[in-house]
Amino acid sequence: MTGCPFASRRGFLAGGLAAGLAGVARVASAGDAPAPAEAAAKGITAASQGPGREQSVPFRGVRQAGILTPLQSHTYFAAFDLVATRQADVAALLARWTDAAERMARGEAARPPEPDLAKPGTDSGEAAGLAPSRLSVTFGFGPGLFERDGHDRYGLAHRRPEALVDLPLFNGDQLQESRTGGDLSVQACADDPQVAFHAVRQLARIADGVASLRWVQTGFSANFAADDTPRNLMGFRDGTQNPLSRRPLESVGGVVQPATKDAVWVGEDGPAWMRDGSYLVVRRIRVALEHWDGTEVEFQEQVIGRHKVSGAPLGGKSEFDPLDLDAVDADGNPVIPETAHVRLASAAANNGADMLRRGYSYNDGLSMVAERWPPWRQGLEYDAGLLFVCYQRDPREAFIPVFEQMSKLDMLNQYVTHTGGGLFACPGGAREGGFVGQGLFEAA
Repeated sequence: MTGCPFASRRGFLAGGLAAGLAGVARVASAGDAPAPAEAAAKGITAASQGPGREQSVPFRGVRQAGILTPLQSHTYFAAFDLVATRQADVAALLARWTDAAERMARGEAARPPEPDLAKPGTDSGEAAGLAPSRLSVTFGFGPGLFERDGHDRYGLAHRRPEALVDLPLFNGDQLQESRTGGDLSVQACADDPQVAFHAVRQLARIADGVASLRWVQTGFSANFAADDTPRNLMGFRDGTQNPLSRRPLESVGGVVQPATKDAVWVGEDGPAWMRDGSYLVVRRIRVALEHWDGTEVEFQEQVIGRHKVSGAPLGGKSEFDPLDLDAVDADGNPVIPETAHVRLASAAANNGADMLRRGYSYNDGLSMVAERWPPWRQGLEYDAGLLFVCYQRDPREAFIPVFEQMSKLDMLNQYVTHTGGGLFACPGGAREGGFVGQGLFEAA
């Protein structure tokens, strides 16, 4: 038998199947590019041929990719339940996952080819011919890796980080078991949705017999310019207050609060195997878009605390104007309402608690819904909203206290419902020759 044609994505097109599947090949050069009408007929767009399509994100490093990596346009998040009974099998899986993720980040097949074509292929092949599209794969460990129902399954319970707590049930939560928790997490992000799905699909195949999929969620981000803050499905800019270099200052009590520098990474305060790692909180948040769309824009702006078109905080003129939480109007009322989303989420209103938000919109079609706020509509509505993703040094000092307050006071609660999610410890990156999370197993 001849070798598997999926040895690499580009190598696939050079194999015996190239003639039959040439339509999926990338445009090799400007001279070979089809005419505009022909390109449109084939689904080739400016976005699919954009510069990010050819770029790759290095998988190995001190820190995992996909956290500070500039936001890609698509994500495929997956949580797995472990079915293995031995610690060694879990460690071996992580080693295989590390190797496969590194290969796919370079634009290669997940595993070397199986030379015998009478056997199942080592790669399903749907990403053959596709560029890396800035694929990043980020791995996390849930509480179940360390202990489940009081049972130390893998001899790792004593290695569980103190920060990896069980998330409390917050006010208004309607978490579905089928969309919550997990022993391992994988978030694949890419500028091509097929590349992101391919990555998780291959990792799930590799995990057969060791871990099984528990729940998954796709997400997307609009194709805004690189220096623009994306808008969510409610039409507002989302991510302006991230602790990054462009973040505006916050003012409270007359004191300007600087952007937090150490909000994301675990340092000397954490276990050695978590150094340069981060804690991931993911939440699937359904938004009652029908209710939101029927709300006056002026009230929407009061709910969020920003102007819808410009993104400026109420009382400001541009998106990156300082968030002035002390400003009052002529009647002495706060310009940014006490229950506005941006106020309750700000570091200045939470004793400096901060986190890096890296969310995506999602759209899962229609579902039967009974709204929990007036007008209490029931029936088929969009099952769409936000896949909220945030990274922090310690969730006990960031997401948990911040959301504890927001879940009770945020005006946005009348439009949103949290239906799933989890908390995962994402260790530091894989060094050369090692695998993600190796320090945890060596210490054990």
